Amino acid sequence: MNKITPQGGRRFQRTWLALAIIGLAPVAGTVQAQQAEQQLQEVVIESSRNSQLGIAGAASAGVVTQKQLEARTVYRPGELLEATPGLIVSQHSGEGKANQFYLRGINLDHGTDLRTTVDGMLVNERSHAHGQGWTDLNFLIPELAQRMEYRKGPYYADQGDFASAGAVSVVYANRLPEGIASIGIGQNGFRRTLLADSPKFGNGNLLYAIELFHNDGPFVHGDDYRKANGVLRYSEGNEANGFNVSLMAYKARWNATDQIPQRAIDTGLLNSRFDAIDSSDGGNSHRYSLSTGWQKSTETTTSRFNAYVVGQQLDLYSNFTYFLDDPVNGDQFNQPDRRVTTGINASHTWQMPGLGLNSENTLGVQFQNDNIHNGLYRTRARERLSTTREDHVVESSIGFHAENATRWTEKFRTVAGVREDFYRDRVASNLAANSGTATDHRASPKLSLIFGPWAKTEYYFNVGRGFHSNDARGATISVDPLNPTTAATRERVLVLSRGMEVGVRTEFIPGLQTSLSFYRLDFDSELLFQGDAGTTADTGRPSRRLGFEFSNYYKPTKWLTIDADVAFARARYRDADPVGERIPGAIEGVASLALAVDNLGPYFGGLQLRYFGPRPLLEDNTVRSKKTVTLNGRIGYKISPRVRIDVEGYNLTNRKDAAIDYYYASRLQNEPNDGVGTADIHFHPIESRSFRVNLITTF
Repeated sequence: MNKITPQGGRRFQRTWLALAIIGLAPVAGTVQAQQAEQQLQEVVIESSRNSQLGIAGAASAGVVTQKQLEARTVYRPGELLEATPGLIVSQHSGEGKANQFYLRGINLDHGTDLRTTVDGMLVNERSHAHGQGWTDLNFLIPELAQRMEYRKGPYYADQGDFASAGAVSVVYANRLPEGIASIGIGQNGFRRTLLADSPKFGNGNLLYAIELFHNDGPFVHGDDYRKANGVLRYSEGNEANGFNVSLMAYKARWNATDQIPQRAIDTGLLNSRFDAIDSSDGGNSHRYSLSTGWQKSTETTTSRFNAYVVGQQLDLYSNFTYFLDDPVNGDQFNQPDRRVTTGINASHTWQMPGLGLNSENTLGVQFQNDNIHNGLYRTRARERLSTTREDHVVESSIGFHAENATRWTEKFRTVAGVREDFYRDRVASNLAANSGTATDHRASPKLSLIFGPWAKTEYYFNVGRGFHSNDARGATISVDPLNPTTAATRERVLVLSRGMEVGVRTEFIPGLQTSLSFYRLDFDSELLFQGDAGTTADTGRPSRRLGFEFSNYYKPTKWLTIDADVAFARARYRDADPVGERIPGAIEGVASLALAVDNLGPYFGGLQLRYFGPRPLLEDNTVRSKKTVTLNGRIGYKISPRVRIDVEGYNLTNRKDAAIDYYYASRLQNEPNDGVGTADIHFHPIESRSFRVNLITTF
């Protein structure tokens, strides 16, 4: 078999090969099934963190192992993604709603420009009723996550729509080391039960997981968030040669305390920061999926295929301006969205040795079709009053990607790729002027240069083009649905992004893994479709983000690990406009520090400190948010080898910070009806200090 690492010994080779099997090593080499299984067990599962030297194509790419994910204390499933350095996951409404994401100087809203997949299924929902790229991760069961892979920037040929800022992939296990039974209770109505196992069945394993969950949160009008969640998977073989077939089902309902205006607290209209203006906000949703994955490897080739069908529904009720537009009934609106999404991903990789070089080619195709029915309605206490717009959207896309990875010398390798994407959007609207068909295509070349390692240090240069798709309704709109005599601005179907990055990764100090990257990310337009208004936003200005990310993982002893990350971004519009050059909501400074303790007798635990810095809320930077600091922790005791108990604490310092801030005009019921409203900071509070107790047994 060809050797693909010039030095480093058998252990380094095994690490490199195992990561090549899971698709992170952009270099040549595949292995037989028995070898792959052994390597994956050793490198991915048993190690707390695997080396990325000789594997990753950029300083900003990495893998978070099962052990690292288990050590995190998360309030909600989506926060698992915060294991990605520099990524913030927040919430501005009820727990059943998709999270708010921030990365690389971008307020990603509910998911735009952060491509998120679970077992190859794209979670981002295109042309969604509430927001483009809607990423609802509430169906995620953390205990099933075998690993999480992250890659930032538009430098990867196999990553298409929504991946300009980054791509995060959660991979579920085909089988669990042991069965799990867990019961949790806590303050604010928290209750959770989980049962999961993967017994032998036929020639493979049948994994099952059932989760029941309830939480009210600290709110005056409790969230009453209830969800039922399940997974059933049959698998044979392993990650090199095998297949799986999976069924997933998720159903939830909730109330919502949306963001509230600061003046409502200052004037005493609301007695608590956890109160609401409209207590009838909330929603319900479900997600059902059938998926399959197949892999086949030889010593010189690897083939992968996965396909999925996802049926999803959301019924969302929100009120952000209260009584500004309708002084009598209020401004609550309903956004229903139901869809069937079909996706296919396939790729084939083969070695191409020649002239003494180790080289590998990959060809792949990605297809997706969304059949969507959504709308926007005026409501009062969830009772429908009028229709703003109704739409049937069919959005289809196909992308082809090709990549070559070559090791030219012992200290230099390259990854060069290109993808071509074709989109077709068809919209049938209740207003004929907003119906139509739009098409677009985009070529996206990529190049990565990797130098080293020297003294366990590697250097990277990355450049590439990417894109995100816009809401199909914004690509066919002609008039404002609230005022059909007013013309509306159309979006392009695909918005171009350009990225560049230089970075370094080192393991020179024993036990310490450090990476540093400097990046630039440009977008041709910040124009977005506003699902809350049924029309496009009023700005299409080009933008630029400049920033750095500094990530450290240190394991000084067998019982202590330390994660320390710092990131900063400068986000500006690139054109001249008297209104200002700042991008409202753009993230600037982020920092996190996580300590995890294990293998210390029967005790284990950890602390996580997170800093979410101030952000501009207006283009001229005259209004800014405040910083948000949270401290979460866990302490546990192993009663026996199979039974443990832990106590999780959230916001341990009981800070009264905001999870998110906006600045816009609204009108409270007791305020003058001038049709303009009052501009104010509107915020959603972080949860008050609370504790949860979990009893976990394995079998």
